[in-house]
Amino acid sequence: MSKEVTEEGQSRKDYVDPPPAPLVDINELKLWSFYRALIAEFIATLLFLYVTIATVIGHKKQHDACNGVGLLGIAWSFGGMIFILVYCTAGISAQCLGAICGVGLVKAFMNHEYTTLGGGANTVATGYNKGTALGAEIIGTFVLVYTVFSATDPKRNARDSHVP
Repeated sequence: MSKEVTEEGQSRKDYVDPPPAPLVDINELKLWSFYRALIAEFIATLLFLYVTIATVIGHKKQHDACNGVGLLGIAWSFGGMIFILVYCTAGISAQCLGAICGVGLVKAFMNHEYTTLGGGANTVATGYNKGTALGAEIIGTFVLVYTVFSATDPKRNARDSHVP
């Protein structure tokens, strides 16, 4: 038995493209909401990097595997912070300055650990080369960006589908 799908009462195109917005709008620089959004994005990125890098450094500082946050703690730290901060400040951009200040705070408060433990940076595991690591990063980033763009595309027809 096949299920027949008909488009009764629906137009062929259920989305109308908005007019193009200018790349730089000088009038926006006069609005308080613009600066409020910049401050929110700055604080969000600062908090994200401060909490997550401090968590990674805290994990690397522990010598006992059962004494500390562990790898799942790091994953929850990154996931929770991204969820909360993106939810609160989506669509605002002041990330670069917030990232620099967030890392600067970690370095200011934990300078010795930051320097000796590599600043919480990822390293390539033994047995893999830098090319393989770069390829994995490119593929992982592509999958993440593709999923987000697919889920948030307003022109998408399959709105009730669970598959992007």
